[in-house]
Amino acid sequence: MQKNLAPTKGNLMMAKNTLRLSKQGYEMLDKKRNILIREMMMLIEEAKDVEEKIETTFADAYRALESANLIMGVSTVANLAHSAVFDNSVSIDLRSVMGVEIPVVCADNSGEHPIYSFYGTSSALDEACMKFNEVKHLTVKLTEIENAVYRLAMNIKKTQKRANALENITIPLYENLSKEIQNALEEKDREEHSRLKIIKRTKED
Repeated sequence: MQKNLAPTKGNLMMAKNTLRLSKQGYEMLDKKRNILIREMMMLIEEAKDVEEKIETTFADAYRALESANLIMGVSTVANLAHSAVFDNSVSIDLRSVMGVEIPVVCADNSGEHPIYSFYGTSSALDEACMKFNEVKHLTVKLTEIENAVYRLAMNIKKTQKRANALENITIPLYENLSKEIQNALEEKDREEHSRLKIIKRTKED
């Protein structure tokens, strides 16, 4: 029994209540951990698909760019590239998964219209622009997923630590404490019963 903790019915109720709340807390943390792990594994699988798409789209984009360079000339393509405007179409919002804030990153399509005249350009340049814009969206998506996975992993680690503390420290502590107080109260009742029997016997004599 813990030091300086008297074996009273009040302390027994306190220990049992704390034990009950600790078990409920562990169950909630275990459920949260499983949901977060499932969410993280889904995102990891999604990240693999996005990475493969980025690799393929990048390759297509560079092939189209090489074709545009051959058809239009490298200097012409470079001059057109210098006329590109700063892209500030990316926005960030948040969604919650079991209390964990996950970023939602979006890039609108406002900057995807050609910034050059169709006169004197080739369809290869159009394809290159389209593919690089696709890469932009895929990169934004991958960034969103990787950030989400990191946040989920950190929260899973914290949740695991708290669940372990309840399972291995708090719950066993209050299980033993409840048992010790219960045993002490039962022993006290037996002693009181024996004392009353002796008093009754003495009075009868």
